Amino acid sequence: MIILGIETSCDETAAAVLQKTGKQIKILSNVVASSATLQAKYGGVIPEQAAREQLRSIIPVIQEALTSAFKSTSSSKISNFKFQISKIDAIAVTYGPGLIGSLLVGVETAKTLALTWNKPLIPVNHLLGHFYANWITSTHLPGAQAHLEGVPKFPCIGLLVSGGHTDLVLFEDYNKYKYLGGTRDDAAGECFDKCARLLGLPYPGGPQIAKLAQTGNPDKFILPIPMRESKDFDFSYSGLKTAVANLIKETGKLSQQEKADLASSIEQTIVTSLIDKVVLAIQHYNIDQIMVAGGVAANQRLKEELESRVKSQGKKIKLHIPPPELCTDNAAMIASAAFFLNPIKNPVILQANPNLSL
Repeated sequence: MIILGIETSCDETAAAVLQKTGKQIKILSNVVASSATLQAKYGGVIPEQAAREQLRSIIPVIQEALTSAFKSTSSSKISNFKFQISKIDAIAVTYGPGLIGSLLVGVETAKTLALTWNKPLIPVNHLLGHFYANWITSTHLPGAQAHLEGVPKFPCIGLLVSGGHTDLVLFEDYNKYKYLGGTRDDAAGECFDKCARLLGLPYPGGPQIAKLAQTGNPDKFILPIPMRESKDFDFSYSGLKTAVANLIKETGKLSQQEKADLASSIEQTIVTSLIDKVVLAIQHYNIDQIMVAGGVAANQRLKEELESRVKSQGKKIKLHIPPPELCTDNAAMIASAAFFLNPIKNPVILQANPNLSL
């Protein structure tokens, strides 16, 4: 089965073509056009601007994904196009959550193509889509194969950590899960961005803090680890952001080394708070499978320290984290999720839902 995935929930315009053969899910093409450079000028995403860029990019991105996935010997553009469309079995699209203008670009495009090409349409929750990046068994173009032992098995604890969401989920099967907890205010990625702004770093803040933290001492500044004493699975990062703002105000102008030390402390504090809750969940539910998803999953310190904490638990626990290019928003994860979902009967009824949750 071959699925064309479309993702436009924030400032990326993405399309990917994936093929599932048996238990293996292979990427045939994965195209992402981002307006992050444009958004960086303003220190964050301007929704209307992002949607306008996506309107310009959506058709060229889909065309590039199809062309990259399927090579035809015909010199005719029309023949090539018909050949590419004939290969697609279904179309998958993110319908929420996200920015409403951005979601509409992807949803309306997918509905139009599904009706025009007479293909089934599969709606995908963007948050669930992130988790399904862990089921992709090849991460590059055709020919790249990965071992199936890397695929998560059930039951499995799932940590979603991104710019807008921090959630902990217990997966019992592909589409059967229990929501354990989430952020009560700011998400971890949002805290990274806001702290980066306080340090005078450009947007997006997460990668900037991680880069600066490499030369810093995480013990130089002691920050409160959010929700550490609570026995639930919730997160909170607004207090950490306030603590950083107060520390900077009290310290005054920071030297470059002090900025690096504070960046390292911020990163360490967020990573520790995430891992604390994951460890609590695997102990409570006696789970030996963990998967991490979302943009912050690309953070190297999170990966290294989670691996270390998992090993210290005294039993064999399998940790699954997608490669960095599949952690941030992309359409490959949306197509991957669609292999385990059902299409809707009438594409026309699908509506974008910016407030969709887990």
